[in-house]
Amino acid sequence: MNWSLIIAGIIVLLFLASAIRVLNEYERGVIFRLGRFHSTKGPGLIIVLPVIDRMTRVGLRLVTMDVPPQDIVTKDNVSVKVNAVVYFRVLTPERAVIEVEDFLYATGQLSQTTLRSVLGQMELDDLLSEREKINSQLQELLDHATDPWGIKVTNVELKHVDLPGEMQRAIARQAEAERERRAKVIHAEGEYQASERLSEAAATIATAPGALQLRFLQTLSEVATENNSTIVFPLPLDLLKPFVDKAPSGGDAPKGEIEAGGA
Repeated sequence: MNWSLIIAGIIVLLFLASAIRVLNEYERGVIFRLGRFHSTKGPGLIIVLPVIDRMTRVGLRLVTMDVPPQDIVTKDNVSVKVNAVVYFRVLTPERAVIEVEDFLYATGQLSQTTLRSVLGQMELDDLLSEREKINSQLQELLDHATDPWGIKVTNVELKHVDLPGEMQRAIARQAEAERERRAKVIHAEGEYQASERLSEAAATIATAPGALQLRFLQTLSEVATENNSTIVFPLPLDLLKPFVDKAPSGGDAPKGEIEAGGA
């Protein structure tokens, strides 16, 4: 048995085991040869020379980073706690390894400081009502700051704004007052429209006296069917006017005879 061949075979196997690396589709390997950047390899099967080369794995998938709640004082001196979510991915693996020591930690710290800086310049009403604008501004600032690191910030979303208890009660009172104001405005608008319709109906009835008599009889019919009690209803003289106008005039005595008889 040739021990030299066996030893040589073992050395070759150990070399291959330490040199062969397999990278997934979403991974890249940044190769440093004798301390200097050599190349970026992957995915699939790659060869890394032992002792000479050193490889750093970098993932290219979208990273979801939760920004812890930050104590922020708004422009109108209201203390709130705000947390957010940052979505980013690595576009240039070699820059993410060379330009920054730990790009995950650096991106997280930058997100916190940017969140405080941007929200500290806004009033509470803007913070609650203009989230889309704030998200867009945060995304633009973070993307610009992380671009030298080979990182692309795709989206930033504010998750929750924690208000003090007294501020929550004040906002609730404000919302209730706003709802009452809207209800009064709607009621007044309805009264105004109703008055316009009543005015139009009165003008129509004024031009057609018969319509008033029909409305009077219709009201009597509705009251009679809804109640079983006796109702005393004033009878307008306009309702009897057509009968008076049609009464025969022959039964009336001449004016002169009446005066003579009286004498």
